[in-house]
Amino acid sequence: MNNKENAMSRRKFLAVSGVIAGTTMMNPKSKVLAANMPEMKQSGKSKVALVGLGSRGTSMWGSSVVRNYSDHVKFVGLCDHNPGRVETGKRLVGADCPGYTDFELMMRETKPDTLIVTTDDNTHDYFIERGMEMGANIISEKPMAIDETKIQKIIDAEKRTGKNCRVTFNYRYSPHRAKMWEILRSGEIGEITSVDFHWYLDISHGADYFRRWHRLVEKGGSLWVHKASHHFDLLNWWIGSDPESVYALGNLDFYGKKGPYRADNCRKCPHTKECNFYFDITKSQRMMELYVDNEKYDGYYRDGCVFRNDVNIFDKMAATIQYKNDVQVSYSLTTYSPHEGYRIAFNGTKGRLDAWIQESNPTTDVNYDEIVIHKNFKKREYIHIPQGVGHGGGDKLLQDQIFIPSTSDPLKQAAGVRDGALACLVGIAARKSIASKEPVLIKDLTSIQPQEKKI
Repeated sequence: MNNKENAMSRRKFLAVSGVIAGTTMMNPKSKVLAANMPEMKQSGKSKVALVGLGSRGTSMWGSSVVRNYSDHVKFVGLCDHNPGRVETGKRLVGADCPGYTDFELMMRETKPDTLIVTTDDNTHDYFIERGMEMGANIISEKPMAIDETKIQKIIDAEKRTGKNCRVTFNYRYSPHRAKMWEILRSGEIGEITSVDFHWYLDISHGADYFRRWHRLVEKGGSLWVHKASHHFDLLNWWIGSDPESVYALGNLDFYGKKGPYRADNCRKCPHTKECNFYFDITKSQRMMELYVDNEKYDGYYRDGCVFRNDVNIFDKMAATIQYKNDVQVSYSLTTYSPHEGYRIAFNGTKGRLDAWIQESNPTTDVNYDEIVIHKNFKKREYIHIPQGVGHGGGDKLLQDQIFIPSTSDPLKQAAGVRDGALACLVGIAARKSIASKEPVLIKDLTSIQPQEKKI
């Protein structure tokens, strides 16, 4: 929307409950277990182990779980390949349990019901597969895996062991995105025919991917997989069909070798006064303790230079995605925008749904996110969704559904192996398309065959 339309939206605000009747966005808990969830014990506490003690592991899947869900779960083991981070991680998580550098030893000694995987992306498949083989259900951070071979291993392991894997797509749970799902399901704009989806990472968050191990395609599968799998999962969920083919373009235009300065990391860089991307990690006590103090064990720099020569991922990307139900998607991802957020539009046979989220450098002080419904031959309708904390308010709702037994799933937000695979496969197909300069069919990558309707 332009500024005039944005101003108009403030005047034409409609209460959420008055626009779409019968909303189920914020649902009370019921006795129906969410589909595709690892089963949590219905009596007593479920035993949980965690592998990967970086920022996400120690916070969202560590201390947050201890703080909010100790009535339902108990940590029995924490593991990381870095021995210093094991000790630091134990303190940050606040769990009274042993720490390990040997994953299989942890699994044998603690026998967890559930294993949480928050390691580097390229190792997810090993810990998921081996964790299942050693008797645990899995909760995995996205992306589930970085290539089609690793994905197939997980699919096969789930069938072989009878265990299951939950992929933590927290974006599905934010009230703003959940409301869009409900509107699309309600038929307000008719049948979806096409989608325009454009995501912008800013020069703070976007740049951070190029400081860390994510800058290496062999570690994170590129941002096509590590970051965009979030977006592709939203598309798969919103559209209600499976992706069928992908044609993509991409390049490295801004970071890596394109930069004007260069060093191994910011603390050792002679260009700190000239470089706008200088990151002073010493200002964060948590990062200093978790990463800098433990560099001696693995040589990993959390404040790596965004212009290092070894950066081999794309920083601009675009794709055309064809869905099995004939919906066409135009998608792009930019990693050096002055603001962060996304713009999305669903075109339908009866109208159009638009949404715009700006997550950094906001131009107004509003505390809500907006959805615009414009039906053919009618005036626009505006829905305002209160903004939430933690990925748009989704983190707590996701964790409630995972850790509190008998939590319902009316919006089909729980994501299993098939969901996790398809979200990654779109990005994997995009990488392959760029290399081959040809469209890539999803059905050619794994045993998953795209379905026209998934809900």
